[in-house]
Amino acid sequence: MDLRKGISMRGLALNMTGALLVLAGVGLVAMTSRGLLNYRAAATRHGGEVMNLGIDAQPQAGQHGYMVRLVGTPTVVEAPHDPEFNLRVNTPVLVRHVEMFQWREVRIGDGVHYELDWVDRLLDASRFKEPAGHANPTSFPIGGKQFDAGLVQMGGFKLGPVLVQALPGSQRVTPDPKSLPENLVASFSRHQDYLVTSASPGDPRLGDVRVSWDEVPLQQVTVVGRLDGDQLVAATDAADGKGYDVQVGDVPVLDMFPDLPVPPESVMSERLLAVLLAVLGAFLLLSTQRNQRDVLLALGLGGLAVGIVASVLWIGGDTRTLCGWLAVALLSLLLTVWRLRRHR
Repeated sequence: MDLRKGISMRGLALNMTGALLVLAGVGLVAMTSRGLLNYRAAATRHGGEVMNLGIDAQPQAGQHGYMVRLVGTPTVVEAPHDPEFNLRVNTPVLVRHVEMFQWREVRIGDGVHYELDWVDRLLDASRFKEPAGHANPTSFPIGGKQFDAGLVQMGGFKLGPVLVQALPGSQRVTPDPKSLPENLVASFSRHQDYLVTSASPGDPRLGDVRVSWDEVPLQQVTVVGRLDGDQLVAATDAADGKGYDVQVGDVPVLDMFPDLPVPPESVMSERLLAVLLAVLGAFLLLSTQRNQRDVLLALGLGGLAVGIVASVLWIGGDTRTLCGWLAVALLSLLLTVWRLRRHR
């Protein structure tokens, strides 16, 4: 009786352990799949799951249409040019600022006073409380403007216009009066980082103009965008209405898009572990059935359990992954049927 009881308890323990291992395998693949699906669903808001290309990567076959993360320092191949001032700068974006020395109205409480200052827009003196004696010019002789580089690259990829304009940072450009066209040499002189029309730059007069330029510095940046051939562009179909991001330095994707959940790591390893747990559980369950220790049958049953659960979870998700799990389930089913027929 004690021997039979011991055998019965051993069988019960094996059955419970086997069942728990099968459930652990199914649960692990379900958790991994759900985590990956949640991550991809969130990533779709920004254009899709991001492929990490790393630093100064080169185009590879099969990357077209993917969202990618690229790190590097932009290279300006065709520099922007301000033709009116004959200024060319090795920068992705060059911005010209124009200011005029004008009267401006300053209100402090109920008091009003007027002072001359540099302003980057026309001030209509007719709207002043006391317009007499504070008349301003009626137009700017030249306007501000932005000039984008004709071609900017990172690694082996060209940056689209939207991404070029999104490159961060700004620093002042020191103009060279010697490069001025002949028609402007008599009008402008350099004062600090400006070109000014003032006869006495330290003592400007009403209507004097000063021009300055800012450039986007060449620095390491991280760019996320969609690959269109060898060009990196914005994903116009992204739900966030942007479809790209650019930040200074080597920035991880999760820092660029804080709303993304943390994706599961070592996905392939977890999938293999899930199958192995289910196979081991099935083997233990089979071993209590008349000592039927058939490894191939256990492999078929474990793979079938995990494959069916994973296939159901991936319905409506990634087609390639769904087909892969369906193949695992089908092969496991065929293996199970074959082994069961052999036993009969």
